[in-house]
Amino acid sequence: MEKSKEISKDLRFVFVWFIIGSNFQTPEGTTFICTNNSTKVSISTVKRVLYRHNLKGRSARNKPLLQNRHKKSRLRFATAHGDKDRTFWRNVLWSDETKIELFGHNDHRNVWRKKGEAYKPKNTIPTLKHRGGSIMLWGCFAAGGTSALHKIDGITRDEKYVNILKQHLKTSVRKLKLGHKWVFQMDNDPKHISNVGAKWLKDNKVKVLEWPSQSPDLNPIENVWAELKKRVRARRPTNLTQLHQLCQEECAKIHPTYCGKLVEGYPKRVTHFKQFKGNATKY
Repeated sequence: MEKSKEISKDLRFVFVWFIIGSNFQTPEGTTFICTNNSTKVSISTVKRVLYRHNLKGRSARNKPLLQNRHKKSRLRFATAHGDKDRTFWRNVLWSDETKIELFGHNDHRNVWRKKGEAYKPKNTIPTLKHRGGSIMLWGCFAAGGTSALHKIDGITRDEKYVNILKQHLKTSVRKLKLGHKWVFQMDNDPKHISNVGAKWLKDNKVKVLEWPSQSPDLNPIENVWAELKKRVRARRPTNLTQLHQLCQEECAKIHPTYCGKLVEGYPKRVTHFKQFKGNATKY
């Protein structure tokens, strides 16, 4: 039997509601709709109905898995800090770790080239059978710019993290000219909140910003990492030593104006989190 090209308005509404409110927002889900209902309908008809409701196929965004407890914690943070002015955020020292790959398996670059030049070296991204390795970095920044960038060798345990803080925390505060009421931001990684780390921070009278788990989108240093990786990738390092050197060079080149804009816009980010009730955001 030939599938009907027209379906009732009620059934169209059901299709749209079903796809929006479930896990059928995929081509496979569309096929399921077409083959598992009493009214025969073609895939093109379902797609046409979805387009009429301004629903189009998009790539799903990668975001941390948020359970209800995470959402509540994120919302509490946004509510508690919603009234903080820009002066407060200017005196926050933001920190985190990041991994930078020599030949990332997700590398992507657009190039302008002529037909037949696809395989010229300038138009390719070099790859290795075993990728080529990576380095792990700890870094921090504030409204005044970037500061320390520390290469981490091996597994970061409690004592190693404390040594990083000993080397870089107060020197970064002085370099970035933070006020006497400065606050340190770190996430809830076990090595960050261990008894060893907590004792050192307390002994050194470091005020730590309360932080919700599963919230990299709350931390503007993620924008700094993205900028750093883009700059380093453009210089195409060929070994891990060069990769580390270029990371140091490019991090130092990130202009304080860029960092300042991230911090100046932070109140808007907090408001966004509050509006989304702790759910994932565009940041």
